[in-house]
Amino acid sequence: MTNHAAVVVDVQVACSNPDIPAKTHIEDWIGRAIDAAGQDTAAGTEVSVRLVDREEMQALNREFRGRDRPTNVLSFPAGETTGLPSDVPPPLGDIVICAAVVSDEAARQGKPVADHWAHLLVHGTLHLLGYDHESDAEAAEMEAVETRILGAAGLADPYL
Repeated sequence: MTNHAAVVVDVQVACSNPDIPAKTHIEDWIGRAIDAAGQDTAAGTEVSVRLVDREEMQALNREFRGRDRPTNVLSFPAGETTGLPSDVPPPLGDIVICAAVVSDEAARQGKPVADHWAHLLVHGTLHLLGYDHESDAEAAEMEAVETRILGAAGLADPYL
């Protein structure tokens, strides 16, 4: 397995919010999720993270999930890519996070906003790696991985 430092994280900040974590923290949580999932990723594998406002997130959620409201995180796995040069690793995909929703949820749930960011970055990355929560069994597996990753860093179980 490749060290997560080899993963390239492209962070696009398309909103203003004082709670947005530093790029290094975003990179770290994505790397932790990739490492913990135990999936082999090539050096240079790319993940794009776009931080957006409520309006952009609502438009994306409406278009791709049929839900006309902003949500906290959406993930778009890259899937199979063709036509890349053999020395270019395929991208994992894109994660979109609504900063305002993250801040509001953290306040409503009484948890540190940095911890909530960590959870949603891990959650979004696991979706890119094929994890899902459509069934109870899938949800239990994904939540266990998330809890393990966050717990290893001293963060509380986000599902309690």
